[in-house]
Order: sequence, then C-alpha cells, then structure tokens
Amino acid sequence: MKRKLILLFLLAGFVLVNAQAKRIDFIQYKLDNGLNVILHQDNTTPIVAVSVLYHVGSKNEDPQRTGFAHFFEHLMFEGSPNIKRGEYFKIIEAAGGALNANTSFDRTYYFENLPSNQLELGLYMESERMMHLKIDSIGVETQRKVVKEERKQSLDNRPYGTLIEKIFSNAYKVHPYRWTPIGSAQYIDQAKLDEFIAFYKQYYVPQNATLTISGDIDVAKTKELIKKYFGDIPKGNLEINRPKEVEPVKTAEVREIVYDNVQLPLVLQAYHMPAQGTADYYALRMLGTLLTGGESSRMTKEIKDKQQKAVTVQSIPFPLEDPGLFIALAVANAGVKPEDLESAIDAEIEKVKKELITETEFQKIRNQVETEYVTRNSTVQGVGESLANYFVYFGDANLINTELQRFMKVTREDIKRVANKYLTKENRVTLYYLPKSMEKK
Repeated sequence: MKRKLILLFLLAGFVLVNAQAKRIDFIQYKLDNGLNVILHQDNTTPIVAVSVLYHVGSKNEDPQRTGFAHFFEHLMFEGSPNIKRGEYFKIIEAAGGALNANTSFDRTYYFENLPSNQLELGLYMESERMMHLKIDSIGVETQRKVVKEERKQSLDNRPYGTLIEKIFSNAYKVHPYRWTPIGSAQYIDQAKLDEFIAFYKQYYVPQNATLTISGDIDVAKTKELIKKYFGDIPKGNLEINRPKEVEPVKTAEVREIVYDNVQLPLVLQAYHMPAQGTADYYALRMLGTLLTGGESSRMTKEIKDKQQKAVTVQSIPFPLEDPGLFIALAVANAGVKPEDLESAIDAEIEKVKKELITETEFQKIRNQVETEYVTRNSTVQGVGESLANYFVYFGDANLINTELQRFMKVTREDIKRVANKYLTKENRVTLYYLPKSMEKK
C-alpha cells in the first residue's frame, strides 16, 4: 500500500512538472489602427476563445460619473445597426457558443467561447460593437434599470453586500480606487446620452484594446479575418485618461463599524500593498496562501478548527494595476465577540512576523501556487485571458511562460519581511460588520 502511495505521488509530480513545462506559444502584432492582437494556436479540441480586453475600468471614470465602465459592460450587448437589440446573446448561443463580460477597477473584458468553425462569427460580433455600438435612449434607459437592479441585488439587499465599497472608500482618499466598479446609481441616473457616447469614443477604441484568439485556429486564415473585421475600424482621436494620483502612505489605522442585516459579526483588515508584478507582491500572494490557502492553512486550522472562533476565514491579496490591498477577514462563530476574533487574526499575523515559516509549510505553498498557475492556463479561455492581462498590465505577454519563476524566487525570509513591512496597524483599515440588533439606540 505504501509503495502504491509513493508511486501515485511521483506520478502526480510528473504530471504537474510536465504541465508546467509545456510552453505556451503565441504570435503578437499590432494593426495600423493600434489594435493589439495576440494569437495562440491549440488544435487539441475544436474550440476557440475570442476575447477583447479594453484597458478601461472604474479608475478611469470621472468622480462625478462613477459606474460608467460597468454600465458599458451591459451596454455593449445592446447591438449595432447590423445586430438587432437583444440578439447578441441569442446569435452566439445559437452557434453553440457561450459568452460573458466582467468589469474591474482596471479593465473591461468580453469573451466568447465558440466551436472553432464559428471563429468568424466571434470576430464579426466583437468588431461590430467596437466599430459602431448602438448607443441610444432606449438602450441607455434599459441598462439604467438593469444596473440599478443589479446593485440592489448584489449590494444593497445582500448581507455584507457593501463590504467592498466600505473597504475601498476607507482605504483610498486620493486614488480613484476609492470608488468601486459598481459605481453610483445616482450618477448613472444623472448622466446624459451624450456623456455615454463620449465615454465610448474615448475608451472603446482599437488602440485601447487587446484582441486575443486562443484555440483551434489556422494562423494565416485568422490574420486575414482579423484584417477583414478590424482593419478598417478608425483609430480613436481622444486621449486615454490614465490616472496619475498616488495614494499617500497611511500613518494611522482607520476603523469603522457597520451595522447590517447580518446574523454573525464579520471582522476585516485591509492592508495597503504594492501593485501586481512587484517582487513584494509575489511574496504577499504566498503569504495569503500560507494563512488561508486550504483546510491545512494556518488561520483555518487555528481560528476556525482549533479555537472555533470563526465559521470562515480568508486572506485575499487583491491584485491591482496600481497599489492594492491585502485583505484578511473572518466571520465569527455564534457567541464570539468581534474583538476576540480580531485578536485571533492579529495573533496569527504576529506569528509570521516573528518566526520563519517551516520548510514543510514553504514547500506546500510553493506547490499550491504552482498548481494554481498551471490550472489557470489549462483551458484556451484561461490562456487567452492570461495573455491579454500580461500584455496590458505588464507589457509582456510572455510572462505566461515565466511568471511562475517570480513566485519561485520568493524565500521564507521574504514572507516574513513583507509581513513586517505591510501588515502593520497604521497601514490598515479595520471593519466590523455587526448585526443591527447590536447597535446602541
């Protein structure tokens, strides 16, 4: 039995190493109108992923018009002069495809997963909304209602729903990360049709977009199709706004208590951390895995299982294009005071500050990071998104093949060092979410 277990572990290691060693080849070029193109050929299965990443997120918005990038995530499905209103999803799904979009602080991302014989359809659909999206009063009013309802369902009427807004509004006072992608329903209501048109003309232009095609393609034919559908789209003539605000270094802890429609208290700490791609960012990512990466992680074992002070614990390095946040949170078990839960979180962080993690723990988190890295790039959609992200945020799409080396350069000493450098009381926001019944009248 023992020999069989050893053999299984060796086989698992062999599969992981080979998955990691598989190089992801790609071709990258730029059209005359500024559109960035990345192609990855993988003929293993007859599937193709078509995606467009627009380098615009909530941080590019006017502070008096927050929510525009998220609004366009919805508006971009309204159709064009050649695609009837409400038909975008129907056309893709009728062709056997699936599609979606998402918005973050830094980007808006659209994708279609299609049978590879439907590649031309995916390119046509994306070119239509890049070239002449339908922006009219009917579509705008429809999406105003949709976005406001989404906010009600996901934030206003959900327990702990305002958590992200509270984190970022407390953590940032200068940088546009101080508002979140969902934005303000008030500003969306106030905005005029001309303002939406202007935002589209400024940001949804070829030179601010990266088209990635990954999967079962013929490269030469794909290039011809890209030229056919995107080559004639005119380059935008407005300057792309890139925020230059720098959030000042925090010198004092910020604390807030939120009384919400919740049953159990939640304690959260958000520490400022450097931007993604920096050396300390990788060390903090590994620290997050150490604390709550799986059932055998430190905070899970100690606070949730042994002390039974929490029903769930999480540590989340929140990677952003500009300096982001390292978040640690826990939801209290019944009868546990939030102050006691906060002390338990602090105690686990202090352990990392004072003592090097063990070699066994270190190897485990290295393995976890490696597995996550390989898994993320195990589908054509994952590869396409990674290529776009690496190019847009780092200027180097080949990081899809080399970024793991940055994680592997992190040492035990680095993890201890970043814990001491960034996880300090004066560098954090501390939030308590408490049941409304605890509020003093």
